[in-house]
Amino acid sequence: QCLLSGSWRSDTGCRMVISVLGKDGSFSGSYLPGPATSNSKILTSPLEGSQQDAGLVPQPTFSFTVHWRLQAQMTAFLGQCYVSTNGEETLHALWLLREAADSPAEDWKATR
Repeated sequence: QCLLSGSWRSDTGCRMVISVLGKDGSFSGSYLPGPATSNSKILTSPLEGSQQDAGLVPQPTFSFTVHWRLQAQMTAFLGQCYVSTNGEETLHALWLLREAADSPAEDWKATR
């Protein structure tokens, strides 16, 4: 069974800590970018999300957003939790980072 609560580390060294899941699948926690980031001023930032009911779906999907402190940016993650035959849980996710644009003409470069 895949439960997101706990501490997770990405291949790039980012760290995510998720509190206990609510009965409705909601969760909150914190996110800290890894050493690969080019901005040393990025602090641990809050995250909020939701996971499918792991009791109904053995490898549930999830989504969460990170609101970056001290920056006009947010990141949305969407993924799935997989359980291997030896019981190891792995998260696979896609992400989009959105920066504040100064004008509609600059909108094209605000999402990565």
